[in-house]
Amino acid sequence: MASETELVVFAPVLPPDESVRRAALDRHEQLTKPAGSLGRLEELGAWVAACQGQCPPLPFTRPRIVIFAGDHGIAAKGVSAYPSEVTGQMVGNFLGGGAAINVLAETAGASVRVVDISVDSADTPDEVAKFKVRRSSGSIDTEDAQTENEMRAALAAGRAVADEEVDGGADLLVAGDMGIGNTTPAAVLVAAITGNEPVAVIGRGSGIDDAGWMRKAAAIRDALRRARRVSADPHGLLRTVAGADLTAIAGFLAQAAVRRTPVLLDGLIVTAAALIAEELAPGASQWWLAGHRSVEPAHTMALDQLDLKPLLELDMRLGEGAGATAAIPLVSMAVRVLAEMSTFDEAGVSGRSER
Repeated sequence: MASETELVVFAPVLPPDESVRRAALDRHEQLTKPAGSLGRLEELGAWVAACQGQCPPLPFTRPRIVIFAGDHGIAAKGVSAYPSEVTGQMVGNFLGGGAAINVLAETAGASVRVVDISVDSADTPDEVAKFKVRRSSGSIDTEDAQTENEMRAALAAGRAVADEEVDGGADLLVAGDMGIGNTTPAAVLVAAITGNEPVAVIGRGSGIDDAGWMRKAAAIRDALRRARRVSADPHGLLRTVAGADLTAIAGFLAQAAVRRTPVLLDGLIVTAAALIAEELAPGASQWWLAGHRSVEPAHTMALDQLDLKPLLELDMRLGEGAGATAAIPLVSMAVRVLAEMSTFDEAGVSGRSER
């Protein structure tokens, strides 16, 4: 991008309404069940009520999955089981409705949007590529993922997409990812922020063999040396190792919190971006739930750093927003239980004895 892009500064994040959360928990005490018998479903419903600012909460009417797609130069170093052209091919698959996320989203009553931020292709439809920053990101073991101006543009793109979705009526958001090689920059981000060593954050990603694991280890080691020089600077980390797609996800997550809209986080890539989003917009994590825990070791480290407990553990490692989308029905159940169950008085059922 030739013109200078202004650095995004996020507005202060206000927390979900604590008084409404308490009211929701009090309401659970009056529903026709033993107190606390629905476990975390009770906490989930109360969280949604606090996010909406009303008790009982309203059922979700427009859950929305937004997939941020981008390629990574580090893929040329053999860190993935798939070639980089698969990223663009999968964008076409998403648009055609043939991917796992399309099936999961339809089942969960959600819709899917695809945003090309940095796919290494010129064939993406204009409406999908309107926020495109560049083709692929740099090979982060030897060069920056993007320029300062590109980083700013990607952050602004993520913010703009969040605004578009919230203004369009989205009441529950999921950020998804698609990018061959993207677990490598995500693992580097997690290691740089949490202080873990390269060998601790390396997973199998798309299903690499032992030789691929060794190549990935070397790439993460070299990229982490570069990342640690700027580990205290979230913008520097984004520029150096994140790539435009992860940067856009960070902007999306931060702005969703500014706009007081709940988000289900997906796996490693999205949660790594969430670490940066929390630094850019302190308090944003109060608006997020961890949809699931993937098998990637760095994902657990990122969740621990954010103090988020996953809703599901299904040994998933797909990306696309799939794990978070699988959790949408669970959250919807929690909302409807709180809103639609009868109280003891309404049902004419005797409550718990005060003896």
